Amino acid sequence: MAAKQATRPLKKGMSKAQKNEAKWGLIFVLPTMIGLLVLNFYPILYTIYQSFFKTGDFGRGNVFVGLDNYVNVLSGSEFWGSLVNTFKYAIIEVPFSITIALVLAVLLNRKMIFRSGYRTIFFLPMVAAPAAVAMVWKFMYNQKFGLLNNLLGTDIGWISDPKIAWISIAVIGVWSILGYNMILFLGGLQEIPHDYYEAADIDGATGIRQFFTVTIPLLSPTIFFVLQTRIIGALQVFDLPFMVMDNSNQALPSVQSVVYVFYQYAFTYNNRGYGAAIVVCMLVVILALTKLLQASEKKWVFYN
Repeated sequence: MAAKQATRPLKKGMSKAQKNEAKWGLIFVLPTMIGLLVLNFYPILYTIYQSFFKTGDFGRGNVFVGLDNYVNVLSGSEFWGSLVNTFKYAIIEVPFSITIALVLAVLLNRKMIFRSGYRTIFFLPMVAAPAAVAMVWKFMYNQKFGLLNNLLGTDIGWISDPKIAWISIAVIGVWSILGYNMILFLGGLQEIPHDYYEAADIDGATGIRQFFTVTIPLLSPTIFFVLQTRIIGALQVFDLPFMVMDNSNQALPSVQSVVYVFYQYAFTYNNRGYGAAIVVCMLVVILALTKLLQASEKKWVFYN
């Protein structure tokens, strides 16, 4: 009996210093927690709540309609068409922005003249105002006076032809996010120990073989993070179609994204309940894709 009492762990409360440390830790974390609750969680819950109502006159007197908004969204062609447009944009923006940024990061991770200058140049689109970027590209894409048609000697409606307008918008997306992805990859590359490359050199591995057998596996956590965030970001695209395309543009139906359709219903047509239902449906799609991506993580992501 005495032996059992000797092995029983003693209950020990927090010391005064530990309580003081926990108190100050909570104080420092509290602003972030409040910000998340007010700016993130509450809007999500309120959007879900509003999706079950029809917006009343002058924004007052909302009428409960149950699942009618969801039925109208899922049975209409506008949501599914905009969802297809969004996926078409993501299919170009995500893989190209990641692949090009990864190659640039590997090249700019080596010693070279003006390396910092090159990094700054590629990162400049991230610090430029989205509206300014859209206006510059809109001018470049102009069919009559645009820089691209003048340089190429063509007469292509880059943003007015429904067949290629979505590609033109995706090209802007790739160009805009390239520098951000590159910086993330550079950070991941600098965490890889150089010993792996020295061992590969001794084994006679070429630069390309080292890239696929050393760099890619050891950089896979960063690649996974960038891939996941870019898929979410691409599926939420709004600013590029909104600022580059005019309402009178015949190619607008072929490039309008889900968030663009939400904006039209919520703020132009003042049908916030229907717009909220669109956003909730898109949230479900993003959550499903994120879950599938995370399920594949163990198969190709290697953590040191």
